[in-house]
Parts: sequence; structure tokens; C-alpha cells
Amino acid sequence: MDISLNKYISDTGFCSRREADKFIEECRVTINDADAHKGNRVGEGDVVKIDGELIGKKKAPVYLMLNKPKGITCTTDQKDKTNIIDFVNFKTRIFPVGRLDKLSEGLIFLTNDGNIVNKILRAGNAHEKEYIVTVDKPVDVTFLNNMRNGVKIPGAVTLPCFVKQEGDKKIRIILTQGLNRQIRKMCEALGYKVTSLKRIRIMKFTINGIAPGKWRYFTTDEIKILESLIKNSSSTVSSEMYE
Repeated sequence: MDISLNKYISDTGFCSRREADKFIEECRVTINDADAHKGNRVGEGDVVKIDGELIGKKKAPVYLMLNKPKGITCTTDQKDKTNIIDFVNFKTRIFPVGRLDKLSEGLIFLTNDGNIVNKILRAGNAHEKEYIVTVDKPVDVTFLNNMRNGVKIPGAVTLPCFVKQEGDKKIRIILTQGLNRQIRKMCEALGYKVTSLKRIRIMKFTINGIAPGKWRYFTTDEIKILESLIKNSSSTVSSEMYE
């Protein structure tokens, strides 16, 4: 029985479906030594390669939690000297689940399980991400209410979300969206500039106990919790889990 090319690549643990599509678009994928295209399917006995590297059977799943420091870029492109893959320096191929921008810090997952990635990232699955954000001037009631009720940013209006004041210039915010640089754009639209942004929670998993720049494996119980949280999630369409 044949399957779609991007799912085949993702199922091997090489990368996510989204990244597989990019590899295909960049003409870096072959099937039986012929250039592959989006929409191709892979059947039993087909030989798939990326950059000439044979894509084989699915590897044992790996799930990590990293407390990303500022200055690290959430990319698998090793031409970028600040890429997250070289920073973690894991023994086998893994990739980040979504992104935190270079100046942001905090919790991010890394895995070789492409199906998990798609289920976590898909916007319609509404998985919570919690952040502590510091801005450049004191926040007021108008700012808090606008952030809660939705902010018009370039190309979108953000969904209502939980926002709580934590200090003179500090807020706690919980998102279920994953728009590119969403929190920074929301603040900028209201006349504020983010000076510090830290993600402290994804779904039920917190950054507690993980020092900045360090990572740890998911425990067996945490993997079961993760599987339970996403068991009814769709993996057919994914969006990025940005900050």
C-alpha cells in the first residue's frame, strides 16, 4: 500500500511533513533516483533519498524538552551557526516542534516523530502555550483589555486570550494560536515593545527544573500524557507554533 511522499519521509523520523514539503520543493528528494515532486506517492520497494542520503525505516522515537536561551535560532539549517540542532548536539537527527524567535527563550520540544509535530502544531487543535513577557513601559488597563480581546496585526486579528498583569511592566499570556512573532506584534500594535519573552509552558508541560540552555528527555509518564493530549488531534494540516 502506497502513502504520500511527505508522510513517508515524516514517518521515518527524518523531519516533519512541513519540512519534507520544503525538501521536495527544493528538488532535494528523489524516488528511485528520479526527481520527486509534491503529490508523489511511495510504494513498497521504492527507494527515497534526500540530498543523496537514503531514507530508511522509522527510528526509535525521541522526545526532548529544551530551555532555549536567547541567541539560538530554531532552525535545522546548519549553515546558520546559531542553529538549535548544533546547540543541542543530540546523537541522532531531531528537529524542533515549532519555533521561538532568536531573542526569545524558554520551553521548546524537539523530536524525530513527525506525526507528533503535526498534531501539536495544527492551529485547530488549540494547544495552550504560556509566556511571561516584559515590555518597555508600564502596562495599563486599556493595554490588558486590548491584548485579551484581540489585536489587529499585519495580516490578521488575534484571537481572544488570557492575559494577567504580573508586574509594572510584566504580563502573563496564554495563547492557542501560533502566528509568527505574535506577541511581539500584538504589543507593537498597542505602542509597546517587548524587552523579554519567555515561554514557560506548552500544554501541561512546564519549564520547571530545566536550567537555561539545558534539556532533558520526556519521562515515560510524560510521553503517555502527550499521547493522550493529542490522540484526537488532526495531523492533516499544520501551522507553526511560533511565540
